[in-house]
Amino acid sequence: MAAWTWRFEKADGTEVQPAVQPEEFTTQGDAESWIGEHWKDLAEGGADQVALFEDTTKIYGPMSLHAEGAL
Repeated sequence: MAAWTWRFEKADGTEVQPAVQPEEFTTQGDAESWIGEHWKDLAEGGADQVALFEDTTKIYGPMSLHAEGAL
């Protein structure tokens, strides 16, 4: 079964630890629902953007967590 995970980054692409620790998601929809609920806390905690991965394959990103580019 595939694992869906988020990578949390600064604006320059440097990986950062998220303010809210995500679980490993079993579906893309679950991962996207979670980011929709937590993006503000993640942005306030120092992450500027996220990328979504299915196992080791990048599905999309970077996607901004700031209001003008947020969900």
